[in-house]
Amino acid sequence: MIAVTSLLRNLANNLSYIVVIAFFISNLGFIKRIIVKKELNYKEIVILSILFGGFGILGTYTGTEIDGAIANTRLIGVMTGGILCGPYVGIFAGLIAGVHRLAVPFGSFTAIPCAIATILGGAFSSVIYKYSNEKNKWFYGLLGGIIMESIEMLLILLLSKPYPAALKIIKTIYIPMGFTNGIGISLLIVMIQSIFEKEEEVAARQAHIALEIANKTLPYFREINGNSLKKICEIIKEYTKADAVSITDTAQILAHVGLGEDHHIPGQNLLTEATENVLKDGNLLCLNHKSEIKCKAPDCPLKSAIIAPITEGEEVVGTLKIYYAKENAISFSNKTLALGLSHIISTQFEISKIEQFKELAAKAEIKALQRQINPHFLFNALNTIVSFMRFDTAKARELIINLSTYLRFNLESGNEMVSLSKELEQVKAYVEIEKARFGDRLNIIYDIEDCHDIKVPSLIIQPLVENSIKHGILEGKGFGKVKISIKKIENGKYKISVEDDGIGINEDIIKLVYEGKMKENKIGISNVDSRLKYLYGKGLIIERLQQGTRVSFEVNEKNNIE
Repeated sequence: MIAVTSLLRNLANNLSYIVVIAFFISNLGFIKRIIVKKELNYKEIVILSILFGGFGILGTYTGTEIDGAIANTRLIGVMTGGILCGPYVGIFAGLIAGVHRLAVPFGSFTAIPCAIATILGGAFSSVIYKYSNEKNKWFYGLLGGIIMESIEMLLILLLSKPYPAALKIIKTIYIPMGFTNGIGISLLIVMIQSIFEKEEEVAARQAHIALEIANKTLPYFREINGNSLKKICEIIKEYTKADAVSITDTAQILAHVGLGEDHHIPGQNLLTEATENVLKDGNLLCLNHKSEIKCKAPDCPLKSAIIAPITEGEEVVGTLKIYYAKENAISFSNKTLALGLSHIISTQFEISKIEQFKELAAKAEIKALQRQINPHFLFNALNTIVSFMRFDTAKARELIINLSTYLRFNLESGNEMVSLSKELEQVKAYVEIEKARFGDRLNIIYDIEDCHDIKVPSLIIQPLVENSIKHGILEGKGFGKVKISIKKIENGKYKISVEDDGIGINEDIIKLVYEGKMKENKIGISNVDSRLKYLYGKGLIIERLQQGTRVSFEVNEKNNIE
């Protein structure tokens, strides 16, 4: 009969094998991407089930045979998979390892109860997944492992005959297996979580750098020319620690800073095959060898590169190229940073077109609204995103998308009519940015009936919402509610209204709006009113309420505002 201490030592050795293998596998790129996802597709569930079920099988084969039983670490893989990746992975991994236990040619005395316990362990891990959070999964894993080993021992007593032999086995293996499996599950959970937490920290740090670059480069996007693009490349090179940075359009180099300046000359058509591929398919490309870059200059010192697309809407209009003088210099963090920079630069290129849109949008005074997309809003939004990077990277990514949506809508819209759903998309993007800044001080209510086919002038609702927040809520008691309502009233007509419970609009302001005499720096609501009058002959209905303000207008299904 093997001693309990020897058995414990053997199980600890088996655990070390599993931990080492799990460490290397969980560092594989495609495994990382799958495990960190909140929702898995069928293919990913199958991959993870086989992976963690395989850990269970490994735990069986590395186990120690004792009088017809196997002292093993099978539950570690099964339950870790379920606790980290969800119920389907836990259940299927348990089935894989459990059915395999029945087919093992040794340890047949306890095969059936151990197979049942393994399958139950997978199911039990699903319960832990549902009721635990990221911080306490390790504890519930430890507790769950001990509980399931206790259940396995009970099943051995009930199903393995003769009873004295079953009891003898339990006395030998219960404590070592309970301790090793519980500790092993907990250890494996902590190890895998720590790997992904480090990846999230890297992503957050790179996103923070990208936003710092956005802040630094913003002034140079106001007027795009050779000098401003060169300065942008210099800033990117400084922050990324790269050896060279280029910006191109679809035909030529626009700016280049760093190594290779003697032949990567702005204005020359030196676009490589790799650059043309990025322009064609819009996907970021990593080149780790000089032979992959295929620079036309034979003695070019640049040996690694990241080429990221710069887009305008759905169209690729250029590339951002970050170069290094060493081969194989592209890391995960470099790639993450370059991807973030390409998105931000794409947005900032569009911001730079504000002046062009102002000129094209003189009709209906749209240029006055676009003038209100001022640096203060952009800097406030960027600073808000930076602050979220420190504790909530998912929220920060969401805010970046909202800011991009808001800016793109403002830049792309002109005098055309747009669907109400698209107009509301821009409104909601603006609202989410402001809610992130002011938190619980803002309560936004949407009371909207189905009216997706209705057309309205672009930029017609957001200025009213902005006016309610800035002048109604924040200039009053500093907190309150804004209600955006779209209701069908009669004969295909819809009433669109924005109402707040703030300080309330001054009657003199209402008069100035109706007369078109508002000061130039306070034209938001006046602009909307004059545009409606210009297009349809009737403007806004502005009401001072007992508490707050309501601004409304009507639109019908034939695109007429009445």
